[in-house]
Amino acid sequence: MHNKRHDKGRPSNTKKPSSKHKKPNTSSDEIRLNKYIANSGICSRRDADMHISIGSVTVNGKVVTEMGYKVKLDDEVRFDGARITPEKKTYVLLNKPKGFATTTSENKGKTVMDLVANATNARIKPIGRLGRNSTGLLLFTNDEKVVNRFTNSKQGVVRLFEIELDRNLKFEDLKKIQTGLKIHGKLVAVEEISYIEDTPKNQIGLKIKNTGNSILHTIFDHLKYDIVRVDCVAIGHLTKKDLPRGHWKHLTQQEVNTLKML
Repeated sequence: MHNKRHDKGRPSNTKKPSSKHKKPNTSSDEIRLNKYIANSGICSRRDADMHISIGSVTVNGKVVTEMGYKVKLDDEVRFDGARITPEKKTYVLLNKPKGFATTTSENKGKTVMDLVANATNARIKPIGRLGRNSTGLLLFTNDEKVVNRFTNSKQGVVRLFEIELDRNLKFEDLKKIQTGLKIHGKLVAVEEISYIEDTPKNQIGLKIKNTGNSILHTIFDHLKYDIVRVDCVAIGHLTKKDLPRGHWKHLTQQEVNTLKML
């Protein structure tokens, strides 16, 4: 008995179970739960500890209240019932071709998500919409702060569209759009509108801050023009240069910084 106790107490024997026990907690793919929550953008680490302590957080379906608890990146972590993930902020710019719906739904046929499927594992979503037959630039991100920049109509990000109409746009109608139209009692304003140089008068350049392109149809339907083609050629300072139709690219850090400062 004495020898067994002595053997158990030997350093060579205590080391093995100790390192065996610690190995999962020092794995490089594990992260403290409070950091996981903070990285997902929900709240600070300190606030995360508070939420953990009151039982607001579950891991793989079980409530966790233990401070310092570690989770794997592929664990299912829920905060007040909603799943969260600590993803790296990702920004992908696509030059959208015709025939793809701007949606994240899987039952809508060909979608823009198919085109950026290989860009990242992050759960990015398109900002705003381009109609199935519209073309041009579409920005995808998981950065809510950038999304909010676009949805703020006063301080939003300008997008430039090239629009082809079914007939020449009358100069008086161009002036009306420039001044701002009252449609159904609401003022519909654009940032800029002009004819495109060296092209027929049915080719229009139009800048808006609105995230969707429904405003384009609202304007031209009101003035009795049909839109034949819509192409988004610029988002803020981002253009289609070196980005062929159907291709995507990751924004550089400088492009991201500029986008956030616009």
